[in-house]
Amino acid sequence: MVVRNEARHLRAAVERVLAQDYAGPIECVISVGPSSDGTDRVAAALAAGDPRITVVANPTGRTAVGLNAALRACSPAYPIVVRVDGHALIPEGYISQAVTVLQETGAANVGGVMAAEGESPFECAVARAMTSPLGVGNARFHNGGAPGSVDTVYLGVFRRSVLDEIGGYDERFTRAQDYELNVRIRDAGGLVWFTPELQVTYRPRSTVRSLATQYFEYGRWRWILTRQHPRSLRPRYVAAPIAVLGIVAGTAAGAAGWRLGWLAPAGYAALVLGGSAVVGRTLPPRALLRLPVALATMHLAWGCGFLLSMVRPADRDSAHEAAVGLAMPPA
Repeated sequence: MVVRNEARHLRAAVERVLAQDYAGPIECVISVGPSSDGTDRVAAALAAGDPRITVVANPTGRTAVGLNAALRACSPAYPIVVRVDGHALIPEGYISQAVTVLQETGAANVGGVMAAEGESPFECAVARAMTSPLGVGNARFHNGGAPGSVDTVYLGVFRRSVLDEIGGYDERFTRAQDYELNVRIRDAGGLVWFTPELQVTYRPRSTVRSLATQYFEYGRWRWILTRQHPRSLRPRYVAAPIAVLGIVAGTAAGAAGWRLGWLAPAGYAALVLGGSAVVGRTLPPRALLRLPVALATMHLAWGCGFLLSMVRPADRDSAHEAAVGLAMPPA
């Protein structure tokens, strides 16, 4: 588990790990990045109260670096590695089910559904956007679907031997490191398997700013992933950049006097508002009112990040960080 500024959710997330009904022994390794909300103190208190918990430092704050640090701290006697997020609450039978599926399918990695659930009205709106094709496309780990081979899964339950063979996570990736890892697993002949029975509760971002930052970084790193692994490109990844270009071009044309140009931003607004009415019809009114904002934030932040990365690749920033000693070289 890699955490940074997760004091609000960390204790509940760890308690869910230690409450698993798995028949074998479990250890929990928490990799803690620089935090301003007391996450390090919460992690230290948890470790002091249970010998199964180990805390390791992740001074870079980078997820891939922290994941590899946690892997190195894991006992080599354990053949299964379960990736857990500080925003995630895994159900009681999660590990048992995942290990059974690993054994039945021979997969290298098994995962399920990122079941986003909010608490505040805005979080509920984000959760609905994150579980709708209108918000995130047709990925099964967001929307569910039939079990089977997939490109990637949420989090993941891995055979430790596979992670060792491919060298762990690529530490050059600030985002999309899970997808990139699964690309290398599949390239090495491993099977990545989705099973809808694995439902993981995910707590979405609570403000427009934090949501925009999250999806901007997703877009930036999706271009880097595409550049490194061209076959990973999917139509849903270019929908948001195309929307941004259309809105900008249409607005500029409209402002220059070509009235038809306004059809692009107006059409996008109509899509978001109409789509919100459909996918959010069961939401409470306060959450429904916030759904168009959540959808537009996700779309436009992703699209802007993707397009900006084509001009100024995000991995240039990572290279700079590595040069000044803030990031480790790739595993």
